[in-house]
Amino acid sequence: MSDIDTAPVPHGDLALQTVAMPKDTNATGDIFGGWLLSQMDIAGLITSSEVADGRVATVAVNGMVFLTPVHVGAVVSCYCDVLEIGRSSIRIIVEVWINSLQDREPIKVTEGEFVFVAIDEHGRTRTIKQ
Repeated sequence: MSDIDTAPVPHGDLALQTVAMPKDTNATGDIFGGWLLSQMDIAGLITSSEVADGRVATVAVNGMVFLTPVHVGAVVSCYCDVLEIGRSSIRIIVEVWINSLQDREPIKVTEGEFVFVAIDEHGRTRTIKQ
C-alpha cells in the first residue's frame, strides 16, 4: 500500500469560513497572502479564546508556506488543531482549504503554526485554567 494520501482532508475543526472577494486581490487577480494570513489569525483567535476561556493575543506565527493561489469567489475554510496548551499559551496549527474550480475537490492552500497567549483585562499574561 502506498504512503501517498490520495484523498487529503483537513485536520482539526472548522473554525472560520469566508469567501475570497475581489477587493482582496493583488495585481494578478489572486488573493493577497496577507489577507489569507489575517483569516488564519482570526480562526486561531476563535479557537484559542475558547480554550483560554477569554481574551488572547497572537504572539507568534511560524512556518507558513503557500501551496497554491486562491481565486476570487473561493470559499476559504480555516481548520484549527490545538497542539499544546501551556500555562498561559496555546499552540495551534491552522490549515486553509479551498475547493478546486474545475472539480470542486478540496485543495490545501497553506498551514501555519500560531501561538496565542491568554491575557487579562489589563493586557497582562494570565494562567489558563485547565
